[in-house]
Amino acid sequence: MFLLVACSEGGNYEAAPSGVEKLTTVDIGEEPPKETPESGEIPVSVPRIAYTYRYQYRLPAEHIAQVQARQASLCEKQGPQVCRVLSMQSDLGENDYASGSLTLAVAAPRARAFGQELAELVSGQGGDQIGSAIEGEDLSKQIVDTAARLKARRLLRDRLMEVLATRKGSVAELVEAERGVAKVNEEIDQAESWLAQMQGRVDFSEMNLSYAARTPSSGGFLGPIREAVRNLDTILGTVIGALIILGAIGIPLGLVIWGIVWLVGHLRRRGRN
Repeated sequence: MFLLVACSEGGNYEAAPSGVEKLTTVDIGEEPPKETPESGEIPVSVPRIAYTYRYQYRLPAEHIAQVQARQASLCEKQGPQVCRVLSMQSDLGENDYASGSLTLAVAAPRARAFGQELAELVSGQGGDQIGSAIEGEDLSKQIVDTAARLKARRLLRDRLMEVLATRKGSVAELVEAERGVAKVNEEIDQAESWLAQMQGRVDFSEMNLSYAARTPSSGGFLGPIREAVRNLDTILGTVIGALIILGAIGIPLGLVIWGIVWLVGHLRRRGRN
């Protein structure tokens, strides 16, 4: 019986025994790969690099939400072909503590310049950029390998479809060929998805923005005073809590001691009489 293996890991496809003449005349295996350099690497003419930008800002706590919203609006004004908002989060804590984050996808050619525009918005609200980083991941070989595999699978699918179109062979052989087509189509869809995802990472750089509140300076003459005022509620709470504990323990214990002293004195007076 004719047997087709459409998705083996090594890319080899078995044909039927030589006794079946109708289908062995049709070569449905993949074409042998073209010769590559001795190193085994596929030559890549243009590097395909996915960049990730990270920026850290410090500004007054009351301005974090406002700056975050303005930066998101600036992104949306560029249009979805240039910038997209992926996520936004803010945490407005007590006193002078607040934080937030914003994740954008920016068209790679515009990423660096757009980062400068975002920094200018922060400076306009009394903030500073306190950190930055750029990371790059080379996806060139992965993209080339996936594209080559996709091309081979499409060619194999076409050949399988030719086998089905000629209707040569037994029913079992045709059913096996149909299963092979379904499996190859599944591999093609998966490869197309991977290729689109990697290409998207190259075309759009990820930009991660983080915000932290600017805290008052702890130095100078007023530093300890600010710290004491900030911690005043904590200190008062601790003192009141300690008084409650002392009262809960001291009052019953004092009553017991007073009772013992009174009883001893009473017994002594009776003994004298």
